[in-house]
Amino acid sequence: MDSILNKLKKAGLSGNESRIYLALLKRGSISASELAKKMGMDRTLVYQILNNLIDKGLVNYINKENRRYYEAASPDCLLAGIKESENIVMSVIPDLKKIEKQVDVEQKINIHEGKNGLRLLMENVMQSTDVCVFGASGKSFDIIPYDMPSLIRKSLKTDMKVRMITDKKFKGHSMTKLPNISVRYLEEVKSPATTTIYEDTVAINVSTDKPIVIFIKNRDVSESYRNYFEFLWKKAGND
Repeated sequence: MDSILNKLKKAGLSGNESRIYLALLKRGSISASELAKKMGMDRTLVYQILNNLIDKGLVNYINKENRRYYEAASPDCLLAGIKESENIVMSVIPDLKKIEKQVDVEQKINIHEGKNGLRLLMENVMQSTDVCVFGASGKSFDIIPYDMPSLIRKSLKTDMKVRMITDKKFKGHSMTKLPNISVRYLEEVKSPATTTIYEDTVAINVSTDKPIVIFIKNRDVSESYRNYFEFLWKKAGND
């Protein structure tokens, strides 16, 4: 049960919203006062949470004998809410990028701490047709395991092509078998970080318990890294 609650919270529900929604799924139609009693929560708070869940499309209600009875909407509605949020974000991204381009900056360095940095990196490289990766370890699969399958499926629908240089210990990893990734190996790649080169950007990803991704947006820097990658690519072997 704790696992389900944690996943609901990651999907955007608060702790109390997650508990109320699960309780309604289990109990079916129930009044707010009965629900508050069974949950051991203040009735006013329960009303507030129910209204929040109604706004999110996750709870419905019916009136019986002058009383309102609440019930959980289908779990599929969770996806509908996420898709709606995604559509809103997608609609505003072009305008945000126009604003970004208005800023004349020769070099931009951004540091992202946490899992969102890895997600952003994956989304960025999917917009490039020529991606170079050095020192991949596969740790991203462990850090964002729920995101990777959908991100990989999405990448296969793009024109993204990846060339990767990594340690022979990485051989056989599922990522090396993807059709849009070409892999070459060096005897020992002991880099503590993964370096990704795409467009005019170099991303340095340190995959620890608290991952950090450093984005360096500079054409001269990216070309320098790319030239070094090409040198290593010629030295590396296919097996």
